[in-house]
Amino acid sequence: MEATRNLLERKLPDFDPEVDRLIRQEMLRNEETLNLIASENYPPKSSMKALSSMLSGIYSEGYPGERYYRGLQHIDRLESLARERACRVFGAEHANVQALSGSNANIAAYLGLLQLGDRILSMEIDSGGHLSHGAKVNIVSKIFEVRQYGVDAATGLLDYDAIRAQALEFRPKLIVCGASAYPRTIDFARFERIAREVGALLLADISHIAGLVVAGLHPSPVPHCDVVTTTTHKTLRMTRGALILCRKEHAAKIDRAVFPVLQGGPHQANIAAIAVGLKHLETPEYRQYAANVVANARRLAEELQARGLRVVSGGTDNHLLLLDLQPQGIDGDTASIRLEEAHIVVNKNKVPGDKGTAKKPFGIRLGTPAVTTRGMGPAEMTRIAGWVAERLERPNDDATRDRVRDDVRALCREFPIYRPTF
Repeated sequence: MEATRNLLERKLPDFDPEVDRLIRQEMLRNEETLNLIASENYPPKSSMKALSSMLSGIYSEGYPGERYYRGLQHIDRLESLARERACRVFGAEHANVQALSGSNANIAAYLGLLQLGDRILSMEIDSGGHLSHGAKVNIVSKIFEVRQYGVDAATGLLDYDAIRAQALEFRPKLIVCGASAYPRTIDFARFERIAREVGALLLADISHIAGLVVAGLHPSPVPHCDVVTTTTHKTLRMTRGALILCRKEHAAKIDRAVFPVLQGGPHQANIAAIAVGLKHLETPEYRQYAANVVANARRLAEELQARGLRVVSGGTDNHLLLLDLQPQGIDGDTASIRLEEAHIVVNKNKVPGDKGTAKKPFGIRLGTPAVTTRGMGPAEMTRIAGWVAERLERPNDDATRDRVRDDVRALCREFPIYRPTF
């Protein structure tokens, strides 16, 4: 018995130094890297503390007051608190906090609102949509009839008249708006008018812009949509998870679709972390952070354009931007590798009119949530734009690579993610 207790209480570095070493190496990589991935961020220590609590071992199938296990009175209050905070922060009538990811949240919403085989009109992945919106390789397109809309190839903007024409012709049961790689403001009110005209339900996936919505920097979809989904780890700056917000009339169907249709027991440790993160969203400091994210993205776009790079749609209204590298003749995969060699991390991404493939597109996506969390501002965005431009102009120049890498690491030391005591 004593041996069992000793094993239970051993610390990670002592029990599994291999895993501990890999975690520390990843922490160091982050500290020495400019993370421009639009979908990543650094959660606060308070949320991570909740995530690493003993709640990780709790099993709690069902919902508060309707569990299949005993001993969950505190868990019920915790999950109820997370739901209440989500409703308050977003102005929603109902919130489900159990979805394990953004894709799960979207699929649960479809299953709750639709019958198998129903029609969905959504944004194509090549124009900025997400896999779970119904891309051909995703399960959504195999269990529903999906048709997709894009953006204007010349402007990179949503063409609402074209979307309306598609909706009138296709007559979907559900229209999905929101995007994974769209740098401009989305007109949710316009989408609502289209949906109502064709008798469709409306779902907005705001996984990328949710933090801007909370801070009042982007119009909210909540008044216009039947269901709103979001991940929690991008501009919201929480640990990884998802929220489903909906009108009361859909609440029971959405909850049943999450459990028992799609998932089993929820991850209560992460629900606790989400509850903490939602409290962060109500602070003045968070709202200032969100404003800084947008200001940094705009400065980064302006500086990249000033250096002759093509920014899709001519700029950005939110936290991300897309670079079209077709004029440079360098594909996004190669560009991302060359930038990573200089400790700048982005992701390859298709852009409007892209002549490449999903694996070799001619665009990259850049975002400012993570570098803004580190405390960087417009002056640093100017420097970063210069380094990005240099690597893309001279991708095979080792001297440029080494100099930029050293400059990047020096800047990162000025803006540590977490204090060394972490």
